[in-house]
Amino acid sequence: MTNFKTKLISLALAACMLCAASISVSAAEINQSGGSSSTPVNLTTTNGGLNDDGTGGGTVTPTKLNVTVPTALPLAMSDDGTVVTADNCKIVNNSYGAVRVKTVTISAASDWNLTSFGDKNSLAGEKVDSNKLGFALSIGGGKEVMTKGNAATQRLIASPMDGCYMTGVGDPSGNTAAIDYAAIVTPMSGAVNNSTIANVIFVIEWDLAE
Repeated sequence: MTNFKTKLISLALAACMLCAASISVSAAEINQSGGSSSTPVNLTTTNGGLNDDGTGGGTVTPTKLNVTVPTALPLAMSDDGTVVTADNCKIVNNSYGAVRVKTVTISAASDWNLTSFGDKNSLAGEKVDSNKLGFALSIGGGKEVMTKGNAATQRLIASPMDGCYMTGVGDPSGNTAAIDYAAIVTPMSGAVNNSTIANVIFVIEWDLAE
């Protein structure tokens, strides 16, 4: 008798575990041959799976956007004014969905000024320690954009353009965009080491269906 009760309890516990693990959904009846019923496919965006009633578990959230941009765009200026830049800077889309660069803006740091980008010889007439920076970049092999004039803050990219679009992380051939950049800088009378002279602001957004 004891063994029978033990087996009965074990079967009951197993049934409870099976019910807890399953997803219950409501049912629609079809009562005649050839009858039909429309069953919706319901989507919930959540990292918490499904509740027993078929609703989303945990916090209901949209797909997470996760994009990395360079922590710095380094410049090295030689004695003759030649500026060397890094060749491995890029934007990486770690998100499931496609993204794009919405805008790019550059702002001069305190005590620095932006100037039109061009040949370094265009700065030959500037006084030493004028602290002027001309800057240009292209994203994803797209059109080169550059500073023009001396406004302290300048919008380099005002809306997404060729090269600014990246696929989701599932497509490794298209989820990165290289950043190619160049600069001209006025001469410095003193040594400078890793000093911030400007900041580039990248605004990233989902590449939404129109």
